[in-house]
Amino acid sequence: MIRMNQLKLPITHSRDDLEKKIAKALKTDPAEIDWTVVRQSLDARHKNNKQFVYTIDVKTAEESRILRKVANNNIMLTTEQAYRFPSGGTMPLRSRPVIIGTGPAGLFCGWYLARAGYAPILLERGEPADVRAGKVRDFWKNGNLDPDSNVQFGEGGAGTFSDGKLNTLVKDPFGRNREVLLRFTEAGAPKEILYQNKPHLGTDQLISIVQELRRQIIAMGGEVRFSSKVTDLCPEEDFITVTVNGGQERIQTQVCVLAVGHSARDTFFMLNDRKIPMQPKAFAVGVRMEHPQELINMALYGEPENPILGPAAYKVTHTCENGRGVYSFCMCPGGYVVNASSEEGHLAVNGMSYHDRSSSNANSAVIVTVSPEDFPESGPLGGVRFQRNLEKAAWDACCGKIPVQLWKDFRDGRESRAAGSMSPCICGSYAYGNVRRILPPVIGDSIEEGVLAFDRKIRGFAMEDALISGVESRTSSPVRILRDPQTLTSMPGLYPCGEGAGYAGGITSAAMDGIKTAEAIARQYSPFRCEG
Repeated sequence: MIRMNQLKLPITHSRDDLEKKIAKALKTDPAEIDWTVVRQSLDARHKNNKQFVYTIDVKTAEESRILRKVANNNIMLTTEQAYRFPSGGTMPLRSRPVIIGTGPAGLFCGWYLARAGYAPILLERGEPADVRAGKVRDFWKNGNLDPDSNVQFGEGGAGTFSDGKLNTLVKDPFGRNREVLLRFTEAGAPKEILYQNKPHLGTDQLISIVQELRRQIIAMGGEVRFSSKVTDLCPEEDFITVTVNGGQERIQTQVCVLAVGHSARDTFFMLNDRKIPMQPKAFAVGVRMEHPQELINMALYGEPENPILGPAAYKVTHTCENGRGVYSFCMCPGGYVVNASSEEGHLAVNGMSYHDRSSSNANSAVIVTVSPEDFPESGPLGGVRFQRNLEKAAWDACCGKIPVQLWKDFRDGRESRAAGSMSPCICGSYAYGNVRRILPPVIGDSIEEGVLAFDRKIRGFAMEDALISGVESRTSSPVRILRDPQTLTSMPGLYPCGEGAGYAGGITSAAMDGIKTAEAIARQYSPFRCEG
């Protein structure tokens, strides 16, 4: 197979234009080639000449002849390497594997184990995605929080209520990244995610996709149980006892996958009580910042709107004079700031977009790194308590409503009273107040320095009435559940997995870690055989 890199065309090109360019570069007839787009990215450095940049794979019977004629460092032979799920485990399974959590890590671990004949049981404390979506809408409208079914908990995990970004920086020599994208497309996602440089789905698409993945798991012999909160784990010599809903059910299993998500604080406390090896982990906290989407489009595209490209996205970073890193995170073009709380009396925000990214505002987290040295106490759960302190202050700031502050007032440490030239795009009740007062001084100072630095890269980023809301505290897990690098176990039979365990940072990387965990199980155990 021939791989072509750096093939550039204007963003207005047609499929026929691309095929002609491929054929011309290979000095052959279009009828002699079969081509596939591997990657499409955008080059917008020249605002008046924006181009798509392609990587293309070409299959042809004339491979040798073509390569002899073409002298181009961007055209070369490549070998297609298909993903292979391992087999060969010989230890017999006397019980079905149990997977705790149905976020991306749990779903993908369950999917691959189900397909390989392991008949996993997936336990989810929350509700099916469609029911959960109704609970979330009720919370945003009426303030009725279900602590087990909300933006953080339920089928699909926290990523279901996000922008649904599917890009990852994880190195992937085994093909797990493409496997994740293939599973999504076979569950209803658009085929474009297979090659777009920054694919995204949006909350509206993710809700139906995760439900389809669940249906596939069940069809392959797995089982998914909702409203099934794991309240205890008791490791024994040969098995682990999983206690559900305070003792309503007890399941004995040789294999237990912990895919609990980054907000399962009660689970972290239980694991700590059970002496499961954990350690505190660095993460980041800060605020959400909203700008008019047109401002971001003008800065990055040179025009207020482009129907081909859609709303522009950015990523910015800065190292402060105090040594802290401040950066944008989970940027949501045409999105919404959402109340992402999961505990009464505590308030956290996140960002979310629907697939069409059609709101008038862009928003992103602007966050600052924190480490165990910043936490109020030592031990594995110091970061959890750090998060809770911030979220309690955010709740208190506006009596449970999302606190919102204009950027100019954030800089001056002054309470905001009303919006300026733009209005918030927020899901959930909000009120104007003083967000900066919620944050430790070093975090607020770092955000201020960072935003001023970002303004030098994106003109208008520090506009006076840009909107700040808080607190963004759930960027990643505050703990790492230790595991062996080879077996992926914390202790015999216990497999910490995904973002909550500290081994991923987003939908795709969590799903990839779920696949990796399923592989580790398959290498050790033979598929489950139901007696009788």
